Amino acid sequence: MARSRVIAVAAACTTVAAAGALMITGSASAGTISGTLYRDTSTPVARWLQSNAGDSRASVIRTKIESQPATRWLSNFNISTIGSEVSSYVNAANAAGQIPALTVYGITNRDCGGASSGGAPDLTQYQTWIGNIARNLGSQTVVLNLEPDSIALLTCLNSSEIAARNQALRTATQTLKAGNPNAKVYLDGGHSAWNSAGEQASRLVAAGIASADGFYTNASNFQPTSAEASYGRSIISSLNGQGVSGKRQVIDTSRNGGASGDWCGDDNTDRRIGQYPTVNTGDANIDAYLWIKPPGEADGCRYAAGSFQPDLAYSLASTAPNPPSPSPSSPAPSSPSSSPSSSPSSSPSSSPSLPTGACGATLRAVSTWNGGYQGEVKVQAGSGTPSGWTVSWTLPSGSTVSQVWNGTLTSSGSTVSVRNVSWNGNLPADGSTTFGFIASGTPGTPALSCTSP
Repeated sequence: MARSRVIAVAAACTTVAAAGALMITGSASAGTISGTLYRDTSTPVARWLQSNAGDSRASVIRTKIESQPATRWLSNFNISTIGSEVSSYVNAANAAGQIPALTVYGITNRDCGGASSGGAPDLTQYQTWIGNIARNLGSQTVVLNLEPDSIALLTCLNSSEIAARNQALRTATQTLKAGNPNAKVYLDGGHSAWNSAGEQASRLVAAGIASADGFYTNASNFQPTSAEASYGRSIISSLNGQGVSGKRQVIDTSRNGGASGDWCGDDNTDRRIGQYPTVNTGDANIDAYLWIKPPGEADGCRYAAGSFQPDLAYSLASTAPNPPSPSPSSPAPSSPSSSPSSSPSSSPSSSPSLPTGACGATLRAVSTWNGGYQGEVKVQAGSGTPSGWTVSWTLPSGSTVSQVWNGTLTSSGSTVSVRNVSWNGNLPADGSTTFGFIASGTPGTPALSCTSP
């Protein structure tokens, strides 16, 4: 069975990079999520770099892996500490105005006793653990990939154990959604070289996908994104045929930029990091390309599952092109554009006079490079924007916007519009907020309009 073992109990989160990524241009997210994925800076790869700055592999690993956002794995089953772990991570992401993504991995008898075995001693304690996660998810968008391999891998369970697991997953999904109605919960969809789409869809229905937002695939393998997208469409079609509609896919693209096949990434040097993590997929069926399985963390073949191995990381990244600079996945943490707060500006040099009407907007180029730039737009309220705001402008010739954070992008020809996201739309009189974007071409000096319904 073609599959890859996932992170062990001791594994923590890691940030991952995609090189050779395809940047989606023009339209907005297309799926149901908009914004910027959160990049954690306290990860196994980051810690390795701090201790091995002089290593010959460090530059490549830092540039192509450590620089990018990834999911954080909740794999250490500890009922007393899980709440604070989740709260700290989610609060940090919210403070940065970014989307936290978590992979929940603690179900009883996980990995069927394989290299990543462990989890809750029983399903009752599992639900207590899930409840502690749910109570600490905040109220903003958070992505949750629930229990890798829990649905695609059932060979070690008898029929009553399968029924109990399905019930546990249904309850967990409902608990997480109740804890934060803005949480996006995705169930295990296996991958395109494992179960058939019809079989996987039936398993997803049994496990309660009706209450979830969709399913994720490829967390346990290296199948090409195109194959996973096709597989996802087939699952969605089968779900529709079984009376479950409106579900979408997340694809793990962390290690699918090279050869596919043999499941064990520890032993295969033909793997490459894949597409950059983004929620701007351009595909209405796909909510995100995520880095679920961190590059450089072992599968349990040559090394202990979940351990960070710099030679694996270097092998995955060494021949991949560099990501654009600055990273398209996240603004600099210190940039005002990363703050979700909406407050009056204190910088006279960047504050326009109070606009007449609802709001006004000003654009500055944060940084430029050959063929592109990062822009920041300050939205300044006049009378206030209780129903939200939209900023529009005409791009200079040859310029296209590829990604936006702290806003939702739409485009029509050379005209682009960015609307607020849920947390930064209601600006009080004289309040302000910012959003950022990555664009090709040169910044120019376009005239921006700001309106509020």
